[in-house]
Amino acid sequence: MSFSENKLTVRSSADLAAAVPYLIGFHPGDGSIVVIACRDRRIVFAARGDLPAPGSPAHPLRELTAHLVPVVQRQQPITDLVIVGYGAQAHVDAALRAVGDAFTAAGLAVRELLRVTETRIFSLTCDDPACCPPQGTPFDPTTSLVAVHATVAGLVARPGQAAVASRFTAIDGAGDGIRHATNDATARMATLKTAGSAAVYEAGMHAVRGALRQHDDGARLTDDEVAWLTVLLTHRPVRDLAVDLTQPHDQHVTFWAEITRRADERFVPAPATVLALTAWRCGDGVLAAMAAERALQVNPDYQLAALLLQALHAGLPPSAVEQAITSTHPNPSTPSLNTPSEQE
Repeated sequence: MSFSENKLTVRSSADLAAAVPYLIGFHPGDGSIVVIACRDRRIVFAARGDLPAPGSPAHPLRELTAHLVPVVQRQQPITDLVIVGYGAQAHVDAALRAVGDAFTAAGLAVRELLRVTETRIFSLTCDDPACCPPQGTPFDPTTSLVAVHATVAGLVARPGQAAVASRFTAIDGAGDGIRHATNDATARMATLKTAGSAAVYEAGMHAVRGALRQHDDGARLTDDEVAWLTVLLTHRPVRDLAVDLTQPHDQHVTFWAEITRRADERFVPAPATVLALTAWRCGDGVLAAMAAERALQVNPDYQLAALLLQALHAGLPPSAVEQAITSTHPNPSTPSLNTPSEQE
């Protein structure tokens, strides 16, 4: 079995368990469940969810499966699935079987159910002690050849979701400079608005192009440059231009993560959403979802972030949102301006 884009071979359950963090972007904690979709022995998709807490009523697990099944079905054609649960037997096994049964009932072949407990793997579908001993199969994800090859291929497995969020969340006590710079940028924007939408768009075009060029050259933006860029991004055509000019590679993911982390709280939604779409286009669905959630945390009505998050949860490709942006604003220099509270 191999990854669809990176030529990494998975030959055993231990290899698969070592590969999961690279499929989803971080090491899953106890209570996680990961559904891996395969097409002719090639991994094409992975989706993660959280199992209900032990002792929970049945309906949260039904809601989880009701979400996961259609998401995976959209990835057709699929030949079979492997489902991996993380945690203690009492918490995981019954839920893992229920999820497997739901996929089987939906017409999808479940090849294997695996539970990972600390450094051992247990199969719920194989009763051959020669390959699946009752005491589990030991594995060390840090020394696995799959982990080594994944790292060489440029894949990243962060320690957990907190490590993903740390890429774009602000550092406490580091915001005084950006707040002053943003106040100045807001005043500058108010003056620029009097010249009309086309003037704002032109300024935004220069700011976005210049900022990406600086980053590509290895230069770090000043607080004044970050503040001006984030204020200009409140003009939707400028934000959509930023989406268009941003390339789907790690360097630009890093750029928008830094802009989101350094932005004044009021102006986080636009760069966080550009970060989300850029990460998604790079195949990092976890970072994409968390960045979109960050945008909505600041502004629950930020429509593009909400659309992006909905598409991510539905298992749709990034092109679905990109097409929506293009169709919404066919002429980018003419739509009306927005204040921070009216973004989207």
